[in-house]
Amino acid sequence: MAMAKLPILNYDPSPEAVIAPFRDEGYQFPAKVLLAFVPMDHLETFYHEYHAEPVGELETFSNRIVVHQIRFHGQLIGVCPAVIGAPASAQIVDFLIAYGAKQIIAVGSCGVLTDQPENALLVVQEALRDEGTSYHYLPAAPSIVLDTAMAAAIQTSLESVGQRAKLVKTWTNDAFFRETPALIRQYTAQGYEVVEMECAALAAIAQFRGAQYGQILFTADSLANTENYDPRDFGAASHTRVLTLGVNCLADL
Repeated sequence: MAMAKLPILNYDPSPEAVIAPFRDEGYQFPAKVLLAFVPMDHLETFYHEYHAEPVGELETFSNRIVVHQIRFHGQLIGVCPAVIGAPASAQIVDFLIAYGAKQIIAVGSCGVLTDQPENALLVVQEALRDEGTSYHYLPAAPSIVLDTAMAAAIQTSLESVGQRAKLVKTWTNDAFFRETPALIRQYTAQGYEVVEMECAALAAIAQFRGAQYGQILFTADSLANTENYDPRDFGAASHTRVLTLGVNCLADL
């Protein structure tokens, strides 16, 4: 008996859906938005420092996502908290784009699959699509290449303020507890150096919606030694600095 087509491969390219992210709620977000995968206490401190003002909110069953805007180097830039996991963060990105975001940079942590120091900065150039969300926005493919112009601009901006950041390929994985030794060996052999849970999906949404997306990662825990997992400090020292670096990259675009 032939195997039925897997549902995840049943892609519908139509932009029409029963539920749309735009609901005519009267919001207008800045064209440039930072999506922040950092703890809320660091984000609240950042809001206070830059006199952020709320400009809209997305309410879900379990979260209330409030979008703020700040004035940075003479430009209005949106700042939005993120939620861990591709499906949850996907709703946020669709919402941001629906109400005006055209260039989005995400900042967040990653686990390292190879020997790398903690709190190093990386700019994503390609993401392995080992999650489900991206397959609802783009035809099936092993990976997605992020916007090359955006990645280059982010890297240039970071280097202009003395922050070295290399380009990297990331493994976007839905299952935090299924980062197995065999898969780590397989994907590092293919050039994937880090792992996280959202990038491939968010890049796919931006491509589908006609927006630009880039991602800055800071290295956190280490899976490089599969027999001795090292949580380190989960990149805590980077939580504050990546917010300023991210909005500076957006201002430089």
